[in-house]
Amino acid sequence: MLTEKFMFTDIYTNSRAHLIFHICILALDDTHFFWIYPKLVAVSDKIAFANPNAPLYPRLALGKSWNEMTVTWTSGYGINDAEPFVQWGPKEGDRMHSPAETLTFTRDSMCGAPARTVGWRDPGYIHTSHLKELWPNKIYEYRIGHKLNNVTYIWSGNYQFTAPPFPGQKSLQRVVIFGDMGKGEVDGSNEYNNFQHGSINTTQQLIQDLENIDIVFHIGDICYANGYLPQWDQFTAQVEPIASAVPYMIASGNHERDWPGTGSFYENMDSGGECGVLAQTMFYTPASNRAKLWYSIDYGMFRFCIADTEHDWREGTEQYKFIEHCLASVDRQKQPWIIFLAHRVLGYSSCICYAEEGSFAEPMGRESFQKLWQKYKVDIAIYGHVHNYERTCPIYQNICTNEEKHHYKGRTLNGTIHVVAGGGGASLSAFTSLKTKWSIFKDYDYGFVKLTAFDHSNLLFEYKKSRDGKVYDSFKISRDYRDILACTMDSCPSITMAS
Repeated sequence: MLTEKFMFTDIYTNSRAHLIFHICILALDDTHFFWIYPKLVAVSDKIAFANPNAPLYPRLALGKSWNEMTVTWTSGYGINDAEPFVQWGPKEGDRMHSPAETLTFTRDSMCGAPARTVGWRDPGYIHTSHLKELWPNKIYEYRIGHKLNNVTYIWSGNYQFTAPPFPGQKSLQRVVIFGDMGKGEVDGSNEYNNFQHGSINTTQQLIQDLENIDIVFHIGDICYANGYLPQWDQFTAQVEPIASAVPYMIASGNHERDWPGTGSFYENMDSGGECGVLAQTMFYTPASNRAKLWYSIDYGMFRFCIADTEHDWREGTEQYKFIEHCLASVDRQKQPWIIFLAHRVLGYSSCICYAEEGSFAEPMGRESFQKLWQKYKVDIAIYGHVHNYERTCPIYQNICTNEEKHHYKGRTLNGTIHVVAGGGGASLSAFTSLKTKWSIFKDYDYGFVKLTAFDHSNLLFEYKKSRDGKVYDSFKISRDYRDILACTMDSCPSITMAS
């Protein structure tokens, strides 16, 4: 039974109504309070945003050519209200203006509830400008502008970025990869159904190390809005210090795309009715069709092939053909490091969820792609979806092709190293108790992966924990071009007497 413990008074301000109340608060125990006897004592000045339409949350992404950077942002200005553009140029150089395209969507664009119902909120307008013909590794400054109909200008703050290296360029190139981060509150408060407890730590670690990061890949399950649209603004605000300074590339996850009857490969309701609209609009990707988020990225000595696991990837499909072309078209002398990225685990995972299915991976994933990985000698495949960290041996057809664990030299890789990096922030996934011989390192914790290419022959892989940014697992690959040319099992055409 509740018993009265004490009574005190306080001042409460209702900023929406601009009223100040004198309230007597009755405390019945440590957790139950009742407000009684409110009394109006004053009316404050009106509180309002200085400009509720102001441009917010700039987020960079690589364009469709290696020397193009895109800037995407959110504002309240439609194309009939103002002309959106980016003012930009080399640091301490002349400035130019690049216009921006403007997109939005309506409630009818959503596929179901809650995105169509209680989760709906007008998103405003999403603008994207394309900054082209950049000089590799040059520092550029930029700011967002809107020219109003009365010929006045609205400006964002000032930002800067470093242009990407050209394909094959030898320079220090540092890449961060993770999945399943979500968003959180810095003050530690929680929203209903908030389970992304590690997201703030991951975000803060990336911000602290931003000078040593060149590009970020967030491979699915972006913010877990699940149909509550305002949470996308919360997420873009959280990552703004990162996304406004380095390219922030995304992949599609089940919490962005999946909805029954919409062409999703998985007939579940994980997107909360968003069916991919928010992800493909709020962030830019250089996909030929942004409703199908598979694409490739050339970044210096890297070739990234990004799959969309929420669409059919099986052999013979449109996506399968794209992935094969992405892998087959690489000049390995110029771009020796091929990285395959996807949300769901198409390779190997010791998650209890997969072990119970007897697959240790997404069903049908490995069967479709493993001959491509082997034929085109994919170095590393990295996935999200499973909320932990795990690294395998170099592997092909469920067999380790090398027993080395930390330094792979010459031709000894012979298979693909598979990595689960889904510990960006969402509640963690348990491992099976079964012993998997191909698993080298497991970690039930939050963290992210970092790849550092020093040159065409040396790559460093690191797994860092979000709590402290320290390295807890790592390996190196050292080889020459001739090592890549050498045949391994099923990587070269069969030789016959006729040939």
